[in-house]
Amino acid sequence: MHDPFPVPCPAILRSLSIPLAETVNLPTLPLHIHEVIFSFTLYTVTHIYIAPLISTRLFPKIYPSLNGRTRLNWNTRCVSLLQSTLINVLALWVCFVDEERQAMDWRERVWGYTGAGGMIQGFAAGYFLYDTILCALYVDVYGWGMLAHGVSAATVYCLGFRPFVNYYGATFILYELSSPFLNFHWFFDKLDMTGTLPQLINGIILASTFFCCRLLWGSYSSFRVLQDVWAAIHNPGSVDLEREVMEGALGLAPSATDVAGLMARYHAGTGMSVQEEIMAFAGERRVPLWLAVSYAVSNITLNSLNWVWFGKMIEALRKRFTPEEQEKAQRKQDAMRAQKKKMRMPLQVGVDGIGGVEMEFGDDGEVLDEKIGNGDVDVDADVEADGPISSEDRFKTEIDGEGKRHVEVEKTEVRRRTKRA
Repeated sequence: MHDPFPVPCPAILRSLSIPLAETVNLPTLPLHIHEVIFSFTLYTVTHIYIAPLISTRLFPKIYPSLNGRTRLNWNTRCVSLLQSTLINVLALWVCFVDEERQAMDWRERVWGYTGAGGMIQGFAAGYFLYDTILCALYVDVYGWGMLAHGVSAATVYCLGFRPFVNYYGATFILYELSSPFLNFHWFFDKLDMTGTLPQLINGIILASTFFCCRLLWGSYSSFRVLQDVWAAIHNPGSVDLEREVMEGALGLAPSATDVAGLMARYHAGTGMSVQEEIMAFAGERRVPLWLAVSYAVSNITLNSLNWVWFGKMIEALRKRFTPEEQEKAQRKQDAMRAQKKKMRMPLQVGVDGIGGVEMEFGDDGEVLDEKIGNGDVDVDADVEADGPISSEDRFKTEIDGEGKRHVEVEKTEVRRRTKRA
């Protein structure tokens, strides 16, 4: 199937991307660079502008009151919900209607290419580029595991432009079938619907889709793709008779410039057929060891993270719907709400004399604002305890999405001597 995206790649954009494609050996990238850019832009704009605007209108009392860290996560969840819904619809449609894809053998699954598969690669690559940048900027919020996930996924989908296992792009993106329910589960918590019947129903669907799509289907598909790659490594240069004509016409290793010219003629209606298109970019049909290892490591990383996350997800669901755990969670939530007030704590502050620290807590127990006397807290100040610091008597700091430092106090009253640099 040809690329079904309604807008073809502009000639100038394709020309500008050819040097990059030649440098990194991704010949089909110029044909889908506009989809990568469109996808990346759509999700970035949604995160920065659209999600806050819609969320404020739909939840005028909840969204504006969220602290920076929670609001960052909220916007990210909105993007994830949009992306997973969009890419799932596209991928399922391609899997069901792309007849050429369905008829592929192992050679075509490894080295073959279709425009529809390239579109899926483009949309996925744009999202995971956004995701990787976001996780790198806020690694203290999302953690190294999410950053590893973003890098691995971006690597896998960019390699599809080689083309390499382009066939499996639509296959593995179906991991995202569980993502809408994962996002709904998170939103239920933030909307004070924890433990409700809607969250229970959503939780059952979430666990089912996650297990079926990411663990069962994902593990099976990983076995299939590694099996195909293994066959390609041990059968380099394998060509069936129907493709020998194309190989003779294109040479063993067409450059990105050759590819762009051929596809330009194809889009104009005077070029190759869909069947010729499948193996047009296969080149010498060999799988370098580094490529096989990179793909295998990325694939295994993603699957391993899925198993880890499934365990955490089940534990989180159990806490919300087990009576004892529900009671504990309710007590904790009530305690956090009781802290939503301003507290005064005496501190001795360097040359500024004796002052008080004023803290304002949010619904989740985080400090929304803090002041010493009449000025803001010097977050770079060295903190020196009056005596030994016990596990119950310490400050825990973290940075939120807006760059503000939050202080979580684990004791009702804490005394500190602060010396400014």
